[in-house]
Parts: sequence; C-alpha cells; structure tokens
Amino acid sequence: QVQLVESGGGLVQPGGSLRLSCAASGRIFSINAMGWYRQAPGKQRELVAEITNGDKANYIDSVRGRFTISRDSAKNTEYLQMNSLQPEDTAVYYCNAKIRTSPLPLLLAGNYWGQGTQVTVSS
Repeated sequence: QVQLVESGGGLVQPGGSLRLSCAASGRIFSINAMGWYRQAPGKQRELVAEITNGDKANYIDSVRGRFTISRDSAKNTEYLQMNSLQPEDTAVYYCNAKIRTSPLPLLLAGNYWGQGTQVTVSS
C-alpha cells in the first residue's frame, strides 16, 4: 500500500509563515513528481506547486515568490514553505504524488493523495 501523510497546517496571521510536509510510504518503486493542491470552501481544487524528480519546480502565479516547494528523495518527502501568507491562501492543502509501485513497464504511475491539512490565514 502507498500512503501520503501531510502535516504542518494550522492557523496563522496574515504575513506569517507555515511549512507543510508530506511523507510517502509503502511499496514505492519510483516517484515521478510530487505537488501540492489546495481547495477553499466553494471553490475548485487547484494546483499550487509541483516538483519533478529532477527538482524542476512550477508554481501558480498567485504564490510565486512567496511559496517554495522542495523534495527530499531519500525520504520520499516533499515540503511547501509558505511565506507572506494571505487570507486568500486559506484552504485545505493536499499532497499529491505520481508513484510507480512496480518496475514492470506496462504499469503506469498512479496518482496518490494525502488526507489534507487545513491552513487558515486570519487576524
């Protein structure tokens, strides 16, 4: 079984910082990419940041310059450092990973999700 576990969410004032972490465990052959999504009440889930196993990072415009995604391949863990947080960043943040569980070439990477961690930015 493959499991993703997030941590690091919480309540923070505007301008504050949080660091999210996501650890993948289980039968993992390789992780092709990891990323963070978020979903605010009444809104669609959106991609926030992603990073490949070559450490190439992408961000949506609204967080670029404030958020930093990183990855520790040895620990199968990714992080999201969030600085200068704004109320608009309030959402449930979900870890996502594209994971191959077998070296067999006919088996594609699966899309796995964490349980979500709440981030609330409020005065």
